Amino acid sequence: MQLTVIQHSLWDEPGHCLREVAREKGITLCLVKAWKGEFPDPHDVSGVILLGGNAGVSEEGGYPFLQREKEYLKNCLLKTDTPCLGLCRGQQLLAEALGAQVKPGFSSFPGPSESLLTAAGRKHPVFQGFSRGFSTFKWSGDALFSPLPSYFEILATSKECQVDAFSIAARPYVIGIQFDNHTAHPDDVRRWYARHDSMGPLAVPMDEMIEKIKKVNNKFLQDFSLLFTNFVELCHS
Repeated sequence: MQLTVIQHSLWDEPGHCLREVAREKGITLCLVKAWKGEFPDPHDVSGVILLGGNAGVSEEGGYPFLQREKEYLKNCLLKTDTPCLGLCRGQQLLAEALGAQVKPGFSSFPGPSESLLTAAGRKHPVFQGFSRGFSTFKWSGDALFSPLPSYFEILATSKECQVDAFSIAARPYVIGIQFDNHTAHPDDVRRWYARHDSMGPLAVPMDEMIEKIKKVNNKFLQDFSLLFTNFVELCHS
């Protein structure tokens, strides 16, 4: 199977966990750099994964490629019914294309956190095999806010974000996830800190963040492997 992975920033590449699990599962990740404005025909892909990045969903002025990407997403969602998995900013782009509101969140929260599956999340196939509470890695200041369209299903929530994960009623292969577990690895953290250093120091020093990640890295990899495997099964269905 081949999955299209849409990248929005040079520094936000497919994370270590995503690359490792795809390799183990024999999945080819076809990387598309959104700023080049060239997207594959939705009819030719098995599924789309949307990564994060620093382009806010409403910042078309600073990131002109967003307009074309949003059109592409609407084609995937409305014309070809393509399975989609949005991660972090990718979740927000996917949600906006589906009619939800994205705004600045209550706080920008970089680092490990905990999410809790809702009743809908415990039944959803993408979270099969998960415990009700599970570890997450977050790096975002924006979030989804109520009221959500009636066809949205909230799958997971947390103290930082009301909508940590969502899906669409009767379309379980369309999923948005606020956390960045695919990048929860020391190598990814170093790359992200290098990017943020040019914008000023973060509240948590890099060495401290890496130590936090090391303590739960295996769990992040295990959970992301399970989520990715479940998404691949949904792409087949």
